[in-house]
Amino acid sequence: MLSKNQIKSLTGLKQKKYRQQHGLFVAEGVKTIQELLSSNLILQQLYTTVTFHLDTNLETLISESDLKKISSLKTPNQALAVFNIPEMEILPESGFILVLDDVRDPGNLGTIIRLCDWFGIENIICSEQTVDCYNPKVIQATMGSITRVHVSYTDLKTYLSTTKLPVYGAFMDGDNVYTETLVSEGVLVMGNEANGISEAIEKHIKKRVSIPRFGAVQATESLNVATATAILLSEFKRR
Repeated sequence: MLSKNQIKSLTGLKQKKYRQQHGLFVAEGVKTIQELLSSNLILQQLYTTVTFHLDTNLETLISESDLKKISSLKTPNQALAVFNIPEMEILPESGFILVLDDVRDPGNLGTIIRLCDWFGIENIICSEQTVDCYNPKVIQATMGSITRVHVSYTDLKTYLSTTKLPVYGAFMDGDNVYTETLVSEGVLVMGNEANGISEAIEKHIKKRVSIPRFGAVQATESLNVATATAILLSEFKRR
């Protein structure tokens, strides 16, 4: 049975300030946890209603009622694990890099991380206002892809003003991505769900691209940022 202090500590990790304070994050669900256990991430403790047969003393069997107390899910999935947050790596200077300007929805970020994993994009650089990639909902949505994609946070104005890579940005009024010359090494900037790319970041973008609408009425205002990211990454990689 978990103590009140243990429950308080574990549920506290739902909040960014406590994750940063302790350098820990939570992952839930057998499949996700197994993915993370097979990576270089360091496990602090595993709380589970089913045995994982770990060769350490880091596995604690708990009841389903205790799991419900510490879970962020409406229907807890048998296990919750606590891992160390890895140290942030040096910002990349080469390759194809996805930049996120103020993406706020955890589900969108988690999906975008999975998309980068699918398309072989190793690095995502986020604005400091973008949702924390170790938010439990983000971790859940990545389905383990967080172990294969490096996510960094920095001041985007500084980064984009110093990078030597060509900088593309997604805009509603940009040039048709299907007819533009694209690069294998560069930066693609995606913006906020409601407001797109901010004016401060727009100044650093050299090439504006858009996804054309093919519908007869063309009444749809915009695409979801994760959906737009999928289409654009596919096109950059296809070339």
